[in-house]
Order: sequence, then structure tokens, then C-alpha cells
Amino acid sequence: MSKKPYYITTPIYYPSAKLHIGHAYCTVATDVLARYKRLQGYEVMFLTGTDEHGQKIEKKAQEAGMTPQEFVDSIVEAPGGVKDLWKLMNISNTRFIRTTDDYHVKSIQKIFRKMYDNGDIYKGAYKGKYCTDCEAFWTETQLKDGKCPDCGREVHDAEEEAYFFRLSKYADRIRELLTTTDFLEPKSRVNEMVKNFIDPGLEDLCVSRTSFTWGVPVDFDPKHVTYVWLDALFNYVTALGYQNDKYDDFDAFWPGVNIVGKEIVRFHSIIWPAFCMSVGIPIPQKVFGHGWLLLDGGKMSKSKGNVVDPYLLSEKFGVDALRFFLLRSFPFGSDGNFSNELLIQTINVDLANDLGNLVSRTTAMAEKYFGAALPAGCGPTAEEKEFSRLTAEKPDCDVGFSVRGDAGDPRVDAARCDMELVSMAANLRKKYETDMEHFAPHKALEEVFAVIQRANKYIDENAPWTLAKDMDANGPRLAHVLYNLLEATRICGVLLTPFMPETMEKLFAQIGAGAELQIWEAAGHWGALPETVAVHRGDALFPRVDADAAIAELEEAAKAAKAGSGPVVETEPQAEESVDFDTFCKSDFRAVKVLSCERVKKSEKLLKFTLDDGTGTPRQILSGIAKWYAPEDLAGKTLVAIVNLPPRKMMGQESQGMLISAVHTVDGEEMLNLLMVDDKIPAGAKLC
Repeated sequence: MSKKPYYITTPIYYPSAKLHIGHAYCTVATDVLARYKRLQGYEVMFLTGTDEHGQKIEKKAQEAGMTPQEFVDSIVEAPGGVKDLWKLMNISNTRFIRTTDDYHVKSIQKIFRKMYDNGDIYKGAYKGKYCTDCEAFWTETQLKDGKCPDCGREVHDAEEEAYFFRLSKYADRIRELLTTTDFLEPKSRVNEMVKNFIDPGLEDLCVSRTSFTWGVPVDFDPKHVTYVWLDALFNYVTALGYQNDKYDDFDAFWPGVNIVGKEIVRFHSIIWPAFCMSVGIPIPQKVFGHGWLLLDGGKMSKSKGNVVDPYLLSEKFGVDALRFFLLRSFPFGSDGNFSNELLIQTINVDLANDLGNLVSRTTAMAEKYFGAALPAGCGPTAEEKEFSRLTAEKPDCDVGFSVRGDAGDPRVDAARCDMELVSMAANLRKKYETDMEHFAPHKALEEVFAVIQRANKYIDENAPWTLAKDMDANGPRLAHVLYNLLEATRICGVLLTPFMPETMEKLFAQIGAGAELQIWEAAGHWGALPETVAVHRGDALFPRVDADAAIAELEEAAKAAKAGSGPVVETEPQAEESVDFDTFCKSDFRAVKVLSCERVKKSEKLLKFTLDDGTGTPRQILSGIAKWYAPEDLAGKTLVAIVNLPPRKMMGQESQGMLISAVHTVDGEEMLNLLMVDDKIPAGAKLC
């Protein structure tokens, strides 16, 4: 049986600076939804990427003394960049698109011409208000207090020849789409779009510029470049192969679900479907506009500098803890106030106290009282099996239960206690699924943690330590209690996997749940765990955080970042003793090419270089840089060496000179960088 396709996307992020926790929030949420659909058995295509053209990028690159391509490469591809961040956050995207990718550029040119040929794009002149940061034109009536209604920054008058898209032509169809379907969610966004943009009347949209060059050229009018929103929005389909032969997935996966921040809902819910209508492709299945993470009551902004670094938080608290916090603490669709205190509280209460304690207490008691494995016969009772069967047969409703007998009868009370936990766990997947399908991962987590909290209460109600005092009389009951705890934990673990994939692997290993018990089908079946399951108590999944110490460390890091200092970097003080010019000139610095490099046996520090110094005879230099460089990374590089030092013995081998490096410390750790020069410089060239 073939899997059903499912397509979900983040917005493509603007790489004008390093991304912050707000971007991570959107991407983690989309990743959780993608992993959830995979868990259900769908073939998921998950796209993220970067929107790399526009006037703002061109300006930023000029300020940095770089070409625009070099600038965006430094944000996207370099260590610590966008791709590194998503790898760190365990984002499971299928594809990553950059709007500078050749196939996308060619697709946009074809799309622009197609819209022009069908009469939806025409040439005119633009005169109005322009926000460089948002890459958006506005009318006087759309401004808020004379400033950009999206970001609140200053706008300026702009006038230039431009191509326009006939957005007004699609106004009625867009109104109908927004008001009669569930295309845009949450519903509060619909009212905003209709009141603020549809009712005042849609104006035609500027889709080309001539005042800058960093964009996709209009191939039939090269002085124009495609305006950023036409270029950016079509990424969702060019990444599937629309108007290119790079991929061939468009028919299988489109239309898809676009997850975006509320600040770009207008572009995605009005302009984007109009573009789709113009070129004759289906509109997106869904646009969901989530809220912002606020810091001190205001939106996080790269340009304002009031941002939180996800690298720092991940390193401090762990990636899964951060992923969980983002989806647990803030209703998806509403704004949320971020604070380090709330993050630590969530880790300590939900993860350390509730989930962590449930796993550690249960596995510890199972090992202590039963050793390697629980005994046979400890699994579901006949009543529990029947209840589980009915639950599976009626997936659209809760299945009730009843236990006959008098209150006060220990066996009746125990059975009622068991069935309360069993019913919550057996019905959990249905409630979870409803929430996830309605883009409410925060509510899905509420349901899961209601079961986790009930399981912890179940421990206290049954007091396994008391039962263990008389194993002959209470052993079977104790084993059944522990089985129920492990089974409830397993079901919760399956449903937490999209949120905390790495930690759930550890959880399953500790409770003895194999791969066949970690799947969607098994999450809806109580009693799937083998009776003789073997547990393996491990380290705490989430150690408690010392709040005061952690807050102090984070505040120090924030102060350093706010001051623009970043990591604490120290360099050696400059020498006070002067060196006369003639002495300096005696030092012979030469460019040298690395012919080979290898580690020196029995030395942890030394690398041995064989170098071309331009003389025709290879030169050997030993250098104590093995801590910072792998030999295979240096072959072919052009370095700088001082070649007229007297030879010296190191580890029994001769070193004929010294390579030049820069040495400094970062946060107390010594760092070293070899001085590398352009490979065009020939071996033996003198540096002076």
C-alpha cells in the first residue's frame, strides 16, 4: 500500500543577519507537524530555505564590503549559519531552497513571462511609500502613524518604472476564498485580511524594480529585476519542479500547507493565491499564521537587536528541551512572551518532575523488585483488553468504562484506579490526533501530560514500595501496577516523538520498547508492551536546572551580546620592546604550498608538513597545531612560513622553519588560525 503524500513548508527566511529564536519557533513547529505526519505513515515533503534577493541584502552586502552572493553565503552556508542552526535543532526538512539556486532563478523568469503573456503583468510607473526592511510598497492610507504598518519603521518616497501584477483582478475570488473556506487559519487572521486589505480595495502590485540589481532579471527587459515577493512566494512550487526539470514532485505533493508568521500572512493569503490563480495552479491547501514570540512585550527583531540566540539555549539546556518548551508554552496561533525563567520552569516542572520522574521511578522499581524482566501474567486484565478493543473500534469517540463492586473493596478500588489510567492512555491518541490536525500542538501536549501526571498520581495511589513488603501476597498486583506505568509511558513516548525525537529514543531504551512499539498504530493499542518486558534504568532524561545559576549565566551572555562583544576574545598584549627595521628585514617570509601533511607518531601536538617553497627542494616543517587542524584539511593550501630560522629537532625530526599563525583566546580557550593566502600566489613568493 503506497503512502499518502503530504507537503508542508516554513517561510523562506531572509538572511540579512543570523536567525533568532523566533525563526526557530516557526521551524520547530513545522518540523513537529512534519514528523507527526510521518508517524502516521504519510510520505512527507518538508521544505525550508532562504529568500536571498532584494534591496536590503544588496545594501547589507555593500556595508560589509562583500558581493551580495558572498554575503548571503556567509549567513546561510558558513559555520553557525542557517543550515547549521537547523541541523542543531534536529530539523528533518526534505529539501532546502535558496532563491539564488539556478533552477529557481530560471523558473521565476518563466513564471514572470507566463503572467505577462496572459495579461496579468503590465508595465507602468510606481510612485508611493516604500519600506526597505519589509521590501514592501504602501499607500498613504495603509501607513500607521506615517510608518510601515508591518514593522513600524520609516518609509520613503519611491518612484520608478515598474511592472505591475493585476492583483485587483482577483479581489472577489480572494474575498470568497477567505470568507467561505478554511484556507486561512486561525480565523482571527481572516478578519484582519478582509478588513485591512480586501475592503479598502486591492491595488495592483509592483512586481519589478529598476533601482537595484540584486534580483532575478526579467529576461525580456533586463533593466528590471523581479520584485522579491513574486520571486519568494513561488519557491514553494519551484522546489517541487514547477517550471524546471530539477525535480518532478509537483503533481504528487502540491497543494501543500504553508506555515508562516503572522507578519507575512497578507502576502501568503492574498497575493500568493492570486499568483497561483494567474498561472493556473491549485492554491495552497492551507496557510496557517502563527503568532510572535515577544521579548519584554515587543516583537523580536534582528535589526532592533532584541533577539534570543537558539544556539546558546540549545547548548545550555539541550535541543529537545528547547523544542518542547517552544511548543508547550505558547498557543500556536497566538503571541507568547518568552523569558528564560519560563523556559527553566517548563524544563523543571514538565520534563524533570513529571516525565523524567515517571520514567526514573518506574524503571528503578521494576529493576529493584523484579530484576531483569517483569513476570508473565502481569499484563492487561480481561476488562482492560476489552476496553482497548472497543476504543480501537470507535476511533471517533471516547469509550467509557465501568467497574462493578462496592467502594472500599480493595480489589474494586484497584480496578477502578487501573481503568482510569488505562482509559486516559487508550483514548490519548484520538485526542492528540484531533489537536494536531487542527494545528494545535500545544493542546496535544496538554493531553499527553495529563496522562503523564495521572501516571505519577497512580504511583502514589498504589504505593509500590508498600506492596513490595509482602511479595508473596502482593507480587502479582505490584507487577501489574508497574506494567501499567510502563505501558502508559510507552504510549506517551510515541506521541512525544515528533517533539523530542532524540530523548524518546532514550526513553524507549529504558522501558524496553522496541521499534515495533514506537509506531503510530501501537500508540492506539493498550497492552502492546510484552508482559515480560526488560527495563534498563538509565541516566535522568532531564536533570533539574539550577534556576538561579542558569539565569545568571544567561544574563551575562545577554549583556555580552547586547554590547556587541559576543564571546570574550583576548589577544596577546603587544610587545613593548622595539625592533629596528634592519633586524625585521632579515626575517624571510615566503608563501609555501602544502604538498603533504601528517601527524607525528607519538605526539599529540605535532603535524609534519612537506612544503613547496619555490626552491625545487621540498622543505619540512613541524608545527604544534594538531589540536586545531586535521592533516587532510591542509593539503594543497598556501601558507606563510619564515624560512631562514636555524633548523631544530622536534620528536627526533628536523623542522626547517616555522609556519605563521594568529593566536587568541575565546572565553578562556586558546584558538589558533594558520595564516593562509590566495592560492594564486606562487610558492616561494616573498612577503614584505
